[in-house]
Amino acid sequence: MSDFPLSDACPCQSGLCYGDCCFLLHRKMRSAPTAEALMRSRYSAFVLLNADYLLYSWHPSTAPTTLEFDRDLTWNGLSITHTSGGGPFDAVGSVTFMAYYECAGVKNTLTEKSHFSRWEKRWVYESGIVTG
Repeated sequence: MSDFPLSDACPCQSGLCYGDCCFLLHRKMRSAPTAEALMRSRYSAFVLLNADYLLYSWHPSTAPTTLEFDRDLTWNGLSITHTSGGGPFDAVGSVTFMAYYECAGVKNTLTEKSHFSRWEKRWVYESGIVTG
């Protein structure tokens, strides 16, 4: 995991600095209050190559045993386009997002509808459907 500056804008584009946002989740100092917050923290974990957090925040029934990152891929931005459920008192939720990236000099967009659920009193990622 990189030593991303705590005072810099969080990669999840919440408008907060990393130290007040995803850092706290990445270090397991608190749990995401919503499915959207978990999705944003997972995006930041991809930006920062934080496989430990990604695996921790993945439901055990669908999680891979290891993760490898494409070192030629750079994540450049995130847009949340829709949420359903996933609030502090919900058991399940979904977040549709667009993640912008560049690989080998080519810019592209990943559009996914991600599904989340509660597991051991915290939000976890279950699965996603790439829609574009």
